[in-house]
Amino acid sequence: MKAIWSKRRLTDNYDDLAKEFMQCIEDILELDEVKELDNYVQHCNTSRLQHSLNVAYYGFLWAKKRGLDARSVARAGMLHDLYLYDWRKVKTKQHHAFHHPKEALKNAQLLFELNEIEKDSIVNHMWPLSEAFPKYKESYILSFADKYCAVAEVIFQKYNAIVKRKRISREFVS
Repeated sequence: MKAIWSKRRLTDNYDDLAKEFMQCIEDILELDEVKELDNYVQHCNTSRLQHSLNVAYYGFLWAKKRGLDARSVARAGMLHDLYLYDWRKVKTKQHHAFHHPKEALKNAQLLFELNEIEKDSIVNHMWPLSEAFPKYKESYILSFADKYCAVAEVIFQKYNAIVKRKRISREFVS
């Protein structure tokens, strides 16, 4: 298990940082509702579960580097897109960008007792599109991690497509 563009295998026991990160989220990863996120595409070919892992991991690293509550950021990252519908097909009363953070928070609260940082981070992760400004530095970090990972997932998929096309072209010419 790895985050996008990371060389660190998160399930390796020799790496203290990976171990600390996994301890923050291991109970979340065990839930069927979270595992089900693997059945939904988030960005290009990235599943919603992989996207959540990416956001949780990079948010954790950035919060830790700044001496903030990295555990809360990691947990909020895993839960920030906890909704079980295909946003491209399901119509909601509000635009998806405004609806899904509230849906994710509601779902997360059914499964876990969340602290204020986690709640604020989940409901405001779409900032600056959120209805309120985030209250905590950790919430801003989660929002930035979400944007970073979304862009990285699209670029990664496009890059892989280009590499695959070039490889096929070379094989065809050979």
